Amino acid sequence: MSSTKTAGIRKGGSFLVQDVEPAEVFTPEDFNDEQRMFVKTAEDFIQNEVLANMDRSEHKEAGVMLGLLKKAGELGLLMIDVPEAYGGLGLDKATSMAVTEALSRGGAFATTYGGHAGIGTLPIVYFGTEEQKQKYLPRLATGELASCYALTEPGSGSDALAARSRAQLSSDGKHYLLNGDKTFITNGGFADLFIVFAKIDGQHFSAFIVERDFGGLTTGAEEKKMGIKGSSTVQVFMENTPVPVENLLGEVGKGHKIAFNILNMGRFKLGGGCIGAAKQAFDDAVKYANERHQFGQPISKFGMIQAKIANMAAAIYTVDSMSYRTAGLLDAILQPIDKTAPDFAQKTMAGIEEYVGECSTMKIKGSEALGMVVDETVQIFGGYGFIEDYPAERHFRDARVTRIYEGTNEINRMLLTGMLLKRSVKGELPLLLAAKKLADELLEGPSLGDESDVSGPLAVEQGLIANAKKLSLLALGVAAQKYGAKIDDEQQVLGNIADIVMETYAMESAWLRTMKLVASRGEAACTTHVAMTRLYCNEAMGRMDLWARELLAACASGDELRTMLAAARRLVKYTPIDAGHLRLDIAKHFVEKGKWEI
Repeated sequence: MSSTKTAGIRKGGSFLVQDVEPAEVFTPEDFNDEQRMFVKTAEDFIQNEVLANMDRSEHKEAGVMLGLLKKAGELGLLMIDVPEAYGGLGLDKATSMAVTEALSRGGAFATTYGGHAGIGTLPIVYFGTEEQKQKYLPRLATGELASCYALTEPGSGSDALAARSRAQLSSDGKHYLLNGDKTFITNGGFADLFIVFAKIDGQHFSAFIVERDFGGLTTGAEEKKMGIKGSSTVQVFMENTPVPVENLLGEVGKGHKIAFNILNMGRFKLGGGCIGAAKQAFDDAVKYANERHQFGQPISKFGMIQAKIANMAAAIYTVDSMSYRTAGLLDAILQPIDKTAPDFAQKTMAGIEEYVGECSTMKIKGSEALGMVVDETVQIFGGYGFIEDYPAERHFRDARVTRIYEGTNEINRMLLTGMLLKRSVKGELPLLLAAKKLADELLEGPSLGDESDVSGPLAVEQGLIANAKKLSLLALGVAAQKYGAKIDDEQQVLGNIADIVMETYAMESAWLRTMKLVASRGEAACTTHVAMTRLYCNEAMGRMDLWARELLAACASGDELRTMLAAARRLVKYTPIDAGHLRLDIAKHFVEKGKWEI
């Protein structure tokens, strides 16, 4: 099933140096009937099964979460990413993310689902042998088997390759004997199947498919977590666990390829999941604001509450736009691949890796937007937001972990900037060349950042985005010139670059989606979309100004710094909008709807 129409496959990160047309991007408004059907199935399941059993799962009632996972399997929700040849549906990434978004309205169930259908199944989809796929995928697709992903260890979190778990070939050559501990393993308490990473002979980092019944594998007590309480999180202990040699996953010593590529898909899905969780919190906040009366009227009539609703809405709209744009990019590069060809997995991983930066951006921006949304939700609920009987409290707790798992946001910022610099140095992206050209232009003193002679919806914002791209190039070029090969040691500088680049991608994604809608529906039908895009872009320029100042001060001093700051000021120059009244217009729309509906 094709879900996207693009003008061709684009290089990851190329948005910084290439113009993109609105018609190229995939948006939620582009869903076809089949995609909407899957989303409706997921939404009904969350409402009728997951939310209806929320108290039972939150209190860890035995069998509840596993039962929900199996019901999801009966509905076909676990087979989205499993190829048809192995009992799945083999659908596109846009559909996969849309289903993930819908299921993420179910709190801890989203974590359980992702641990099974995402990182617990995809390693076999992409790296399994034909025999492994035939043996395991049909049962994973239906939920007959529950799976989990066991990478993290007590002493190795972000530094996954420092794992101490060992695998030793048995004397008869028929089994690997695994020894070691894994921690924070989602679904580990009830999983039948474990994707385990260990070093063969203590050196060769490799992956294995381990069945619980192999023996020698035990799990610890359930962790008492801040949030996502309904999900299973345990330690896994292996003591001479015998794993048949045919259950080696991928190649000896190539486990890092599996770990990092699967985590990249996990970040992609987590970005979509954060959208669903944010929309659920938003719905609860707006509903409560309409129902809660103070001083003789609903608090949704108060200007400061309306400002919160508008800020939440603009953030959700932007990360929503960014995430489905990325799904469209992935589908464009993956759809032409022959799923029956021997090199299917290799080409698929290469396609996914192309957008490692965009997937990291989704994870970071999605989780941080979610953090803001749930915090404001608690504030709108007031004292009741702090009480367990009200949904705001759970939203707040459940959201916090999204900035930690699938690679911390700090690690993902490093990945994004490292990818851009590495590809530029290798000549795969002309970023540093473009940065050099920009520097020459800035020294000549052209009228950059001029907002005159613009017209039409979001024309000013289009100019801001063009300058944001230039600011991204300036940041990359200045930092690369200053620190050279030692730039990896400058984490705060890398973080500033990542923030500027991510904000640029977010702004442009919202703009592209809105302009595509304006082209199809007309400007009059898109006033709220236009308003949210304007609000986000206006506030983003202020944030980028601060990040750029910090970065430049770390890269230069004296007259050189003053020259660079003058150039940066021209790029972040903008005329502030009447954001206060714009927020009132945005909030009015959602207060009247009573939920997320645009």
